[in-house]
Amino acid sequence: MPRSTRSALLLAGLLASAGVAHFVSPKQFDATVPESLPGNPRTWTKASGVAELALAAGLALPATRKASARASALFFAGVFPANVKMAYDWRNRSPKAQAIAYGRLPLQIPLVLWARSVGRADS
Repeated sequence: MPRSTRSALLLAGLLASAGVAHFVSPKQFDATVPESLPGNPRTWTKASGVAELALAAGLALPATRKASARASALFFAGVFPANVKMAYDWRNRSPKAQAIAYGRLPLQIPLVLWARSVGRADS
């Protein structure tokens, strides 16, 4: 299996796992939804889970991989403001919660770059 295909499938697996987790353990995701977003946090949790599952499916299929990789990069960039808000909201929580919140921030950069590289490799 070519390295580019393996990378795309690994990214698809990561997104699929995250998407499933949004439905299996939604409360932990509900807690990270910024209060400034309209509506119910559970709706946002479900919507982001569906988006991650759709992106994973797109990455798994060669015909849609390039477009899905680009959409995945945008998705990872798009959730960054929510992660910043979460880190701010959790600034007075336990050290463990703070570590989780702050640790998520730099992780978005390699995820965006990984998705972009999958999209370029499929060109």
